Amino acid sequence: MNRFAQTLAERSLSLRRGCPEILQVNVGKLCNLTCVHCHVNAGPKRKEIMTRETVDRIINWLAKTDIPIVDLTGGAPEMIPDFRRFIERVKDLTPSRHVIDRCNLTILLEHGYEHLARFLAEKKVEIIASMPCYSAANVDAQRGDGVFEGSIAALRLLNSLGYGTDPELPLHLVYNPVGAFLPPSQDELENDYKRELQKHFGIVFNRLFTLSNLPIGRFAAYLRHINELDKYMQLLIDAFNPATIGGLMCRNTISVGWRGEVYDCDFNQQLGMQWNNGQAIFLWDVDPDSLENRAIMTADHCFGCTAGAGSSCGGAIV
Repeated sequence: MNRFAQTLAERSLSLRRGCPEILQVNVGKLCNLTCVHCHVNAGPKRKEIMTRETVDRIINWLAKTDIPIVDLTGGAPEMIPDFRRFIERVKDLTPSRHVIDRCNLTILLEHGYEHLARFLAEKKVEIIASMPCYSAANVDAQRGDGVFEGSIAALRLLNSLGYGTDPELPLHLVYNPVGAFLPPSQDELENDYKRELQKHFGIVFNRLFTLSNLPIGRFAAYLRHINELDKYMQLLIDAFNPATIGGLMCRNTISVGWRGEVYDCDFNQQLGMQWNNGQAIFLWDVDPDSLENRAIMTADHCFGCTAGAGSSCGGAIV
């Protein structure tokens, strides 16, 4: 039994799926950035991207369900050739289906992607954008030289299209700690972000989500390099908060990999923790009605989502 499962058992807690509300699709590991905190190990040289056939099979499965939200992530999801097609097909199912793009911002300024921001606005796609700090030094240290400047330019572009002010164009930012520590209060940090970005750059946005860095992928390698992996893991364990269990993203989210495999969350996906003891199960082979009350696969990294105020795709839990 892993330490997380043991902690749940000791507290008479169970972690099982509820009704699926979000289909989160990781369309690949290709990205224009190479961020220190990236649990996907994404970067410009990665070749893993979702094919059109897989996109269509996912859409065909989605059409048989009432799942209202499709959450596209990566890498930089915008870099797969069928990114626009994916969004258009989701919207063609029913206009009320909601699409989220987890965007690193700088991709919107890259050659060949100049018109993408307007496309996202036209399709009423919600944007959740990585912005680990409101200071250039911290952002560039985590994400690369010049990324802060590019992010500011992209946010101004999005604001000019109505993002952050139009109720149909929500713009949320994501904070990740720049080191081996937990995020501060989400509400307090959101106030700081809004004040500083408005004051210095005239930028507005809707919500700030604070996410803990999980000790997997590139962030785990970084912690090993500075000899703090065990210390950080213990920090997460000591900060376990049972009140977070009900709001964990794995309870209402189906995670799909770039080849179509199904997982309980994007973190399990990156660790290869598939539903059937390591044997691939693909989304189109899953009965949508069989998902509720299914046991969720866990491991020690799950402490990252239950530490302190908790961490989910929608930020703090409690």
